Amino acid sequence: MDAAMDFLRRRIAGSDSAIPTSTLFERATAAHEETDPTSTIAEFHTSLNGVNQPMNLLFKDILWWTLGITAMIVLVIRISEIMWARLRQVSAMSVSGEKQGFWRTSQWSWMPSMKKHLIYAPLWNKRHNREFRLSSAISIGTLPSRLHSIMLFIYLGSNFAYMFVLNWQQKNRYEFCAELRGRSGTLSLVNMVPLIIFAGRNNPLITILKISFDTYNLLHRWMGRIVVLEALIHTIAWAIVCVADIGWKGVGDEIVSKLFVGSGMVGTVAMVLLMLLSVSPLRHAFYETFLNVHIVLAFVSFVATWVHCASSELAGGLPQLPWIMAIMALWFADRLARMFRILYVNWSSRGFTDAICEPLPGEVTRVTLNLPRYVDIQPGTHAYLRFWGINAWENHPFSICWVSHSSDNSLPVLEKEPLHSVDKSTMTTSVSFLIGAQTGMTRKLFDQVSNSRRSLRMKAAMEGPYAGHHSLDSYGHAVLFAGSTGITHQLSYIRHLLEGYNEGTVATRRITLVWIIREYESLEWVRPYMDTILRIPNRKDVLRIQIFITRPQNPRDIVSASTTVRMFPGRPNVPLLLQKEVQEQKGAMCVTVCGPGALADDVRGAVRVVQGHTVVDFVEESFTW
Repeated sequence: MDAAMDFLRRRIAGSDSAIPTSTLFERATAAHEETDPTSTIAEFHTSLNGVNQPMNLLFKDILWWTLGITAMIVLVIRISEIMWARLRQVSAMSVSGEKQGFWRTSQWSWMPSMKKHLIYAPLWNKRHNREFRLSSAISIGTLPSRLHSIMLFIYLGSNFAYMFVLNWQQKNRYEFCAELRGRSGTLSLVNMVPLIIFAGRNNPLITILKISFDTYNLLHRWMGRIVVLEALIHTIAWAIVCVADIGWKGVGDEIVSKLFVGSGMVGTVAMVLLMLLSVSPLRHAFYETFLNVHIVLAFVSFVATWVHCASSELAGGLPQLPWIMAIMALWFADRLARMFRILYVNWSSRGFTDAICEPLPGEVTRVTLNLPRYVDIQPGTHAYLRFWGINAWENHPFSICWVSHSSDNSLPVLEKEPLHSVDKSTMTTSVSFLIGAQTGMTRKLFDQVSNSRRSLRMKAAMEGPYAGHHSLDSYGHAVLFAGSTGITHQLSYIRHLLEGYNEGTVATRRITLVWIIREYESLEWVRPYMDTILRIPNRKDVLRIQIFITRPQNPRDIVSASTTVRMFPGRPNVPLLLQKEVQEQKGAMCVTVCGPGALADDVRGAVRVVQGHTVVDFVEESFTW
């Protein structure tokens, strides 16, 4: 500890070690010279006068190293989990469920308690993904989990701490404002780098660290708030000195006449508008409008920041200029990656993707995209869809329900059928989705399709697939909860695990699907897919299906088709169901849920209750914006 403190003192004292170039050294030295407290105030709202640049660069290093070390720790944990899961899969895939007792029992006595009280715990009590609503149309968002809250508190708290490590003994308050201006502006740009990385759909950390885009989106929102707040403090600190020197009229003249000042003000205004328009009620009520405005304002703020850094009186611009250049490069890289991904998936010499849309009971549209090439799609993935003629500029995420491949001269083949003798270049892929009609694009799609006399064919585009990094292959027991159209996420896993069971490539020996729907007619959504699943060999040895119909017209009409496919009126008792599964657990168990926030919170709570001496993992599929 003493050695670490000595290093930190040397780091702060040796300013030259914090300055990467000789030019920056000259800037920092000039900025950090002692100033007579009785001197004029004009110099402290220009250039780097009064700015403690060595300390700014130190905190830049600390923040980026903090994020980098955190990522490395998560990476080590993920690699360990993957290796452990692969060992479990290889050792258990050739034995029965009764002989997976070693993997059924938790090998670390502290792990169940950590899952219960930290990893799977909501912030408080039970509520996590269930939205807080002011009305049916106005949502104010969800609560982060306990683990996410701790991480956010540490990161945001460190930002505030670094911002106010200032020379509080400074007698010249305008020089103090200059130091605050430099610190807040630097921290704002430092945080912009992870802000942009976390916002990207093609963020490489999603694949590397096996962390969902939903989590990165949560971090993106909170980092965005701290970036805007720091930029606002930066502007206010400058304005205090400038107003004291030349008055409000002079400030207005500088904003209009000086590119450096004007671009900074434009950037700050754009960021503040970004934050105000991103508040949860507005974001959820007018999401499509919010998204388009968000992109435009983000671009304006980036360009304005670039101009602000480049138009400084300092030779070569402000020291932060390379950072904003990197930020713009990352932003454009994600946009280009998305564009190339769309072109690759949806266009080939065979033509462009088209969609067959069918109206179903319960205001649901079944959409089958016929892609013009072979695309490998894993279970548990989702994709963003666009439809020509229906708000084509919008794209929304939907879980992939079903995948089939077909050759130019053959009938469709199963997703997992060996393709050794088939040339994939001659194959195409069909991808199916179930889209519930809400508002905006999904409502327009259903209305247009339902007004058609038959299935409607239209041009469409798929961006994806994304996610799919949660593998259930190593678990002997899988319990899948689905609410309404959340069944799409679970069907892909059921099919994959049943085929893997027959091929001897997965450890799964028991699959329990619990599906909650409102009406009996909703079964029509998945009838063609469920018929295929029920015909898979040895299905009865592994799969149990429980369907709960919450609003049946006549509860007496709800009759179970067989002992392995059972239907019940009303809502399920999730804790009781899960306790029964744990009593009959085969090997390690994974519980997954895809559905409304209230259902996800119920399942999460039940998983926490059953944490004991057995292995029960939890995976939640959600799209929270």
